[in-house]
Amino acid sequence: MYGTPPGSGDVRGRAARTSRRVILRALDMPGIPAATAVTAQAAFDALYVYAAPALVQQTYLLTGSRRLAFESAEHAFHQAWECWPEVARDPDPVGWVREQAHEYALSPWHRFRWLVTPPGPQPGDPVWQAFLTLRPLHRRAVLLCDGLGLSVGEAAAETHASTPATRNRLVHARAVLHERLQGEDVPRQWIRQQLLQAQASTLPQPWSVRDGSERRVRALTRTVALVTAALLGWIAVTVATTPGHYESVDRPRTTHDRTSPAGPPAARSGDGGVRQHACAAEAPSRFHRLTPPGCLGDVAGQ
Repeated sequence: MYGTPPGSGDVRGRAARTSRRVILRALDMPGIPAATAVTAQAAFDALYVYAAPALVQQTYLLTGSRRLAFESAEHAFHQAWECWPEVARDPDPVGWVREQAHEYALSPWHRFRWLVTPPGPQPGDPVWQAFLTLRPLHRRAVLLCDGLGLSVGEAAAETHASTPATRNRLVHARAVLHERLQGEDVPRQWIRQQLLQAQASTLPQPWSVRDGSERRVRALTRTVALVTAALLGWIAVTVATTPGHYESVDRPRTTHDRTSPAGPPAARSGDGGVRQHACAAEAPSRFHRLTPPGCLGDVAGQ
């Protein structure tokens, strides 16, 4: 089923060791034990400095929207800081944030956003336009395998799919690109060239991302607390204002009331007697109208 395919642990281990080695080198703390030197803030900042520019460029290739690319990278690192104990223990921290960024960028909910705010101008590169016409999962498979050099097993583990399904997506995407580009075999080289254009000059600072994540958590906590308090208050007011018991009210009788008064029929007289319905007085006339001529005489004679 889904999960880590068999035999993909070794290939993922190489990427995990590489990312951790690069992060620890970015800390630039030689000769100091990592257990005492690396704090959560320092490790997060090193991960952000190393992976954020590449994530922005990757999500830009996947979506064609620069604004959504920055949002995806920021969302991924917000999630990483909120779940930092899990990220710190993960064998591949770069793969963890990359997975979050790609899933956010390719979320189908963004199509409703574009109904209100347009995503911006689409790229004019014909190769890029052909790449964006692929299905989201096919785009992601091509980016991971042809752009980042991951194997099919690594891509399957990162996208939580089976290896045959990922291989089929990759083969189908390559065939569609080959057909739409009229036989030109350029997507692999083109994707790698585009990924090399990552720039970090427009990214926010790591401390700003951490502060934004903490503010977001505090705002969410306050919102949940206010909603819970309002719901409890509404329940308390409803319980306090609802009567505990109901008293039956005697309804006054009217002349059109069909309920007969209590007592024996002989004791009733005047207005309190049993009323004869108007239809009862019309019964004989109706009977004569519905009876054929001659029948009444025969009945009377009998």
